[in-house]
Parts: sequence; structure tokens; C-alpha cells
Amino acid sequence: MKEQTGEAFDKIATFILDIFKGESFREACKKVQGETACLFVIRKDKFLWWLSIGDCILYLFHPELKALGEFQQNHRSFYEWVGQNNTFDLVVPCYSSGRKELRKGENHIFLTTDGLIECPNTNFYNSVEVFNTFNGLSNLDGVKRLLEVIEKNNVRDSTTIISWKVTTKDSATLPSDI
Repeated sequence: MKEQTGEAFDKIATFILDIFKGESFREACKKVQGETACLFVIRKDKFLWWLSIGDCILYLFHPELKALGEFQQNHRSFYEWVGQNNTFDLVVPCYSSGRKELRKGENHIFLTTDGLIECPNTNFYNSVEVFNTFNGLSNLDGVKRLLEVIEKNNVRDSTTIISWKVTTKDSATLPSDI
């Protein structure tokens, strides 16, 4: 992380992928029961980097992106896992990765598992509804509210939420005709 942002992201990607592709890691995975999805997200300066394996979600909430209907940054990938059945045992390991410039102002970075968006009697499958839950609330209170709602609605799957906000002072890229 001490490197320049672009170089740091390249080295982090190599570091993580070397672990997952490593023989000792893959052998250890064969000894566990079951599988899991993984989502790594790193913010450095005004940029995000992520590596996604499986069914986890990364949202970026910002008013400029909301105006365009953009929230989810990665896509859910079914049948990708780390564990006993392991995508890194394939001839071509399957995962996705991305980078994103944060917008000027407050950026809300939000990671979750499928438990939240598949909870019965809620509409958290709609990114806007997750975003709207935070209206007028602190980050902590917004997360608590989401957890209270899914508990009340008998969430079927475990749910993990990681949420933080960062303010970016630098301007973000805009079209040349503005």
C-alpha cells in the first residue's frame, strides 16, 4: 500500500491471486467442508480496487452515480467458490476484478453477501432500497437498520455487511463536453 496507487493495486492483485493459485492453498481447501465466496475491496486515494469470487456484492453509493442508476460495481457470479469445490482448481480460474474512480464528495462503499438481497419480504434486491435505508442515518445506524429488518423478516442465509464512507476532495473524470 506504500506504492503509488496503480502499482499498489497491481501488486495486491498478484499477491492475492498467487495465494489462491498456490498448490498448498488449494490442497488445504480440499480438506474443508463446503465452499465460500470472497470479495476483496481496497480503497487507496480516490480509487477502489476489487477482486470478486462468487456471490458477493459491492455497491458504491454517490449522488452522481445514483442520478444515473449506478450502484452495483461487480456482478454476482454463481458457481464460483473457494473451498472444497474451488474455482482455482480449474484450468482457467474464474473470478472478476475491477477498478473505479471515486466521485468528488462523500462516497459510500458497501459490501454484502446474498443473505441481504435475498431476504424474504424485503426489496433489498433493489440497490436503491439499500441506498435509501441510509437516508438521514449515520453509517452505523444504517447498517443496524438493515440488520434489524432482515432479522424481523427471518433472513434465510447468513449476511455479512461491511460499510464505510470516504470523502474525496479531488474532482473526478467528467466528459470533455461539459
